[in-house]
Amino acid sequence: MRAFVTGGHGFVGRWLRAHLAAEGDEVIAPDADELDVTDLPAVAKHVAEARPDAVYHLAGLASVAESWKHPDAALAVNAGGTLAVLEAARALDSPPRVLVVSSAEVYGSVGAEPVAEDAPLRPVTPYAASKVAAEFLGLQAFLGSGLPVVRARPFNHVGPGQSPGFVVAALAKRIADAARTGATALSVGNLTPRRDFTDVRDVVRAYRLLVVRGEAGEAYNVCSGRDVMVAELVDRMMAIAGVRLTLEPDPALLRPVDVPVLRGDASKLHALTGWQPEVAIEQTLADVLAEA
Repeated sequence: MRAFVTGGHGFVGRWLRAHLAAEGDEVIAPDADELDVTDLPAVAKHVAEARPDAVYHLAGLASVAESWKHPDAALAVNAGGTLAVLEAARALDSPPRVLVVSSAEVYGSVGAEPVAEDAPLRPVTPYAASKVAAEFLGLQAFLGSGLPVVRARPFNHVGPGQSPGFVVAALAKRIADAARTGATALSVGNLTPRRDFTDVRDVVRAYRLLVVRGEAGEAYNVCSGRDVMVAELVDRMMAIAGVRLTLEPDPALLRPVDVPVLRGDASKLHALTGWQPEVAIEQTLADVLAEA
């Protein structure tokens, strides 16, 4: 299968390219210097030249925190970029299957129960709103043009190579630095949110399965089905690193809005493909710390 990947040189993209190659796929993944995903003519040219069987659309502004600072950029890149990719795919004589990667953030604040795909979308951040827009562009492309679009809603995914702009990678770096320098304190933001964490290596397996087997027009959660408090991850990482640090709250690390609990239900994905997470959270944390 010929696969065209946007955002293929980012955190998830690098793991996806490796997984696709291991499955025998031919991968075409322009880097950000080669392709501005919001430039529709440029995207159309790259996609036409690639003649893909599948398009994995990962490129976008991925930081919730940054979306508060630059909501216009979040919408332009996440929605506008998705529109460009969909239009490029639709223009081909033999349209490819398209995976639009959304986010569990589209659900907003949902309470303690696992959230399934039929839950209402109630975005509370500019990032989440931009992902809702991207999803509905994908749904419209399917309903209006018959483009075989599948939507993935990944919950928090972590692993080696993630930017320290994300909570686990950021905490791991500060813990590893403290272990190296002998520091006794750790600056932290809000540690009370509970999140559903999945290793990136499991996430990219789900993405390929959705391209191969996903039902066009449908959305699928990609998650572990378990929620963990961020404070517990801090304790586990300190134990792995062999340090015990005093936690010092830092107002600069707080977000304007923090959804208290977000836990997913991946039974729809499991029933369709048999997918389930394979990498234990302890292994993920150890791998992240090893690179920090």
